Amino acid sequence: MTFPVVGMVGGGQLARMTHEAGIPLGIRFKLLSDTPQDSAAQVVSDVVVGDYRDLETLRAFARGCDVITFDHEHVPTEHLRALEADGIPVRPGPDALVHAQDKGVMRAKLDAIGVPCPRHRIVSDPQDVAAFAAEGDGFPVVLKTVRGGYDGKGVWVVDSVEEAADPFKAGVPVLAEEKVDFLRELAANVVRSPHGQAVAYPVVESRQVNGVCDTVIAPAPGLDEALALRAEEMALNIAKELGVVGHLAVELFQTRDGRILVNELAMRPHNSGHWSMDGAVTSQFANHVRAVLDLPLGDPRPRAAWTVMVNVLGGDYPDMYSAYLHCMARDPQLKIHMYGKDVKPGRKVGHVNTYGDDLDDALERARHAAGYLRGTITE
Repeated sequence: MTFPVVGMVGGGQLARMTHEAGIPLGIRFKLLSDTPQDSAAQVVSDVVVGDYRDLETLRAFARGCDVITFDHEHVPTEHLRALEADGIPVRPGPDALVHAQDKGVMRAKLDAIGVPCPRHRIVSDPQDVAAFAAEGDGFPVVLKTVRGGYDGKGVWVVDSVEEAADPFKAGVPVLAEEKVDFLRELAANVVRSPHGQAVAYPVVESRQVNGVCDTVIAPAPGLDEALALRAEEMALNIAKELGVVGHLAVELFQTRDGRILVNELAMRPHNSGHWSMDGAVTSQFANHVRAVLDLPLGDPRPRAAWTVMVNVLGGDYPDMYSAYLHCMARDPQLKIHMYGKDVKPGRKVGHVNTYGDDLDDALERARHAAGYLRGTITE
């Protein structure tokens, strides 16, 4: 029996966990990684080290793969079109992925299909930013480079025309958005297959610290059922209209006046879906593998009333393994997922999942474990 080979571009933790999800199915993975030390390169047996920005490297890598997918959105769109012209399935394809690569393209498409977003437009210079601010409620204004930003990088909140100069130094278009007065951030995660089957995970609450996801609660506590349903339907509709194949994360603002607005899109497994590894019948990673291979999708329903994910960030305490004894003894139900990364301050090096019938208990257990692993909690 011949099992398919999934070609994964990018060697980060998302590739590592997607590979893990494919192992029980006998799915083989081939990895295009920046270095042999990358998170996924440590565990995938077939690794090609090369530059994803080079078309011939991509073409050589794709030989022998049944499908190409990604753990990031940075592969040049024109290279993906060339792979498709060579007859190689690319999922998600370039026509979909460009909406996660370019925030300007994304906003224009969401406007066209009637998806609610913050007020926005492309701006040309700091004076144009001031004009955009004057068209609304004034400063502050959020500025984003249209390509390349993640985890708060490439994003500025500016309070004056003088502060608006830095984003233009990158030499790429800049998107201005109103600063939304939001109650909290949510995420709607869906998965869609080539033949159109789609599933939706429960809408989650995502809590950020310094622009980086810190905690995810599934499902989002206290979220009105009608609003949750609206968010799921919105995400499913975006996936359909954009032709997404695989996992789509729709990051949302819940406003104080009861609306939901789309903040960002990600067309790959996403930090807001890591809870599903232990908290859902079928994880986001397993369903992404199924989708790119056009297999029937798995059940996305939660296994417990509450699941909490907390990211483990690097600090000044590099020996995280020695913390396992305390964490595992204190909480036998705790699930620890480490990425094989060198510990550096502020770097995502792993996450923990807890679950149960009591949200406060699950939150305390997850926060304690993540803090103890990082070294900020010592007892």
